[in-house]
Formats: sequence, structure tokens, C-alpha cells
Amino acid sequence: MTQQFISLETNPVSYQAMHRLLDEPAADALLTERELEVRLRTREVVAHKVAPSAAKADATHEFAAESVLALAEAKLMGLVFPEHLGGTGDSNVAYAVAMEEITAGCAATSLVFMTQMHTAYPILLAGSEDLAKKHIPSLLNRSKWGSLAITEPDAGSDVASLRTTATKVDGGYRISGAKTFITTGDRCDTIICFASVDRSKGRQGITAFVVDGNAEGVTRGQPFDKMGMHASTTAEVFFDGVFVRDDHMLGEPGGGWSVVMSSVVKSRISAAAQGVGLARAAYARTLHALSQRYGPRLPDELTFALATLRGRILQGRLLLIAVARQVDEDPQIAPGQVGMMKQSCTDLGWEVSAECMRLLGALGDMRELGVERCLRDSKVTQIYDGTNEVQRLLIGRETNRAMESLS
Repeated sequence: MTQQFISLETNPVSYQAMHRLLDEPAADALLTERELEVRLRTREVVAHKVAPSAAKADATHEFAAESVLALAEAKLMGLVFPEHLGGTGDSNVAYAVAMEEITAGCAATSLVFMTQMHTAYPILLAGSEDLAKKHIPSLLNRSKWGSLAITEPDAGSDVASLRTTATKVDGGYRISGAKTFITTGDRCDTIICFASVDRSKGRQGITAFVVDGNAEGVTRGQPFDKMGMHASTTAEVFFDGVFVRDDHMLGEPGGGWSVVMSSVVKSRISAAAQGVGLARAAYARTLHALSQRYGPRLPDELTFALATLRGRILQGRLLLIAVARQVDEDPQIAPGQVGMMKQSCTDLGWEVSAECMRLLGALGDMRELGVERCLRDSKVTQIYDGTNEVQRLLIGRETNRAMESLS
């Protein structure tokens, strides 16, 4: 390049100043004092401990262990968990704004971060107090890595089609099967594995178990070589007659479907927050790069395009906060409401990143600016935690039911 650009993430002071500039009063007005405090603390940790190493970790595929540890040490990992298990008892909104901040600094770190929560939450939801005390604190303080093992080679969004089986034996169950696209699957110490105790029953046979990742019969594949999220690993996990005691079942036999449906509300908040965070990161990095090229006053055509993106990002933030607040007030929120948030916000991350690359022209493809990384990282958010096609299906079903009620 003929002009040298300084990355926004290299200077924690500049990083925080830019993101303060992008805070929107309309969104801030919906946050409590505590939620604003969580956002500020998260942004400070990200600016100093996460964002500066993000580009290097993306280039080298170095696992984001130290970044996640920094977040855990700041007591940010357990926002939605009770204090006696190592959490802080905060709202889903606080978690959503923290996820947005982490993603804006390093999306791959946010993926590892949220996977720790996604592993711990089913135990909180359906496990015994002994299971919770044994596993949740170690996931929240990052002394153990966790994975949620649902997806299989022939069963992703259709959980009822799982082929992994749990066969009853004396004192427990033996689990056999293969899971794929498992985040942190290459190193997980604690696994929430979903298997069927009776495949003839479809979803009524699905059951959740807490599995020791180091148990006999658990093996893992090599991490996949992915388009994005390079500082997070994704791998296959295999179960060959793995013994799990009865008291490591979450809920009752056949009760796994309800665990899945309750858990995906949290995971879809996570994905939606990633979408907003990636959109904001792409916007901030683009604005920073263009200001280095043109100075503080940009050409009108760029100003107009950025104005459109700013409005769209605010809309995404408002939707994220509104639905997370609904979940705080009513955990039984309709799936279509959560689906609209997940689909809209993750599409936002992809679309804003692509538009920012267009505005930068040839510069958009340059790794040092970090915008092409936003595009690569954003794609998978449209796929995991229920593809956006599945979300549209859920939204459409709700619309159809509403129309039927009028007839």
C-alpha cells in the first residue's frame, strides 16, 4: 500500500475513544446503570487484553486462551449465573452488551467465551446442585474448557434426528456416536452431550448428559481449517461406549428436548450480539481507516453510506436489547421473537461488513485494517445456533398461527 494505516486495535486509548463515539443515546437509554457499568468494564478489558492480539491470533490460528482468561478474571464469564456458583447474577441484557463488546474486539474470543456459558447453562437449568457446584465454577473461571455437543454429520438443526445413543446399563448409560462442528471440541474438559435413549421416540428420546471430556472412550478429531473465527477451534468428538453415571443426566430420560429449547434462547442472544458487534467493528475500523486517508471530514458519498450503516447498526442494537429484556422478563418467550433477533442481527453483521469492504475499495481486502476479518467471522454466525433459514421458518410459523387465529 502507498499509505501506511494504523490499526484501531493497537492503541487501547484510541480504541475506547472510537467506540465511545459510536455509542448511541437511543440504545443507552434502554440500559440500567449496572448494564452500562458491565459494558464499560468489558470494553476496558477488551481494549487492553483482547483487541491488541486479535489480528495476530487470526493470522496464526492461536487459540484465544489468554483473552478468555482475562475476561474470566474480570468476572465477566458468569454474568447470568448466581454468585454462589461464581457468577454475578446479572441480566441477559448485561450479557448481550458484554458479548457485543467482546465481539467488536475479537469475534473468535467471543465464540470461546460464549461456549463456556453455553456449556454451563444446561447444568444450571436442569442439573442437580451437586453437578452445578462441581462443573459450573470451573467453566466460569476458565480452569476447564467446555463444549456443547449437539450437531452430528447428518443432524444439525434437526435435533430430533440425532443418531448418538445412550444405552442403559447398571448405574448409568453408555454413550456411542459422533458429533461434529463442536466448538472447543479438541480440548473440552466438560461436555454437554445430547443423545437418544430411544430413537423410535424422536425428540421424546433426546436426553442430555454431562460427560467428562477425558473419560475412556472419548476421542477428538483435528480442528477444522475454517474461513473465520481462527482463534476458536472446531472439531469432531467421538463417543465409543462412554460410561456416564445416572446422576450426570440433566433432567429426566427423554427430557433433553426441553433443555435444548431453553438453552437455544441464550445461545441465540449470543449469536445476535456477535452480529451487532461485528457490524460495529467493521464500521469502526472503516471509519478509522477512512479518517486516516481523508482526514476528519470525509467525502459526501462516504458520509452518506456510513450514515445508512450507523442507522442499521442502531436498529440491530435496539432489537438485541429489546429481546434480551423480554427474556429477562419472560424466559418462555416465543421462538419466533428470538428467531427475528438472531436472524436480523447476524445478517446485519455480514451485510455491514460487506458494505464496509466496498466503501474501502482495494483497502478493504487488507488484513491490517481488520474489515475482511469481520466478513469472514460473520458468516458462521448466520449458520450456527440454528441457521437463519430455520429462524425464518420459526418466524413464518408464528405468522401463520396468528393469521389462523383471525379466521
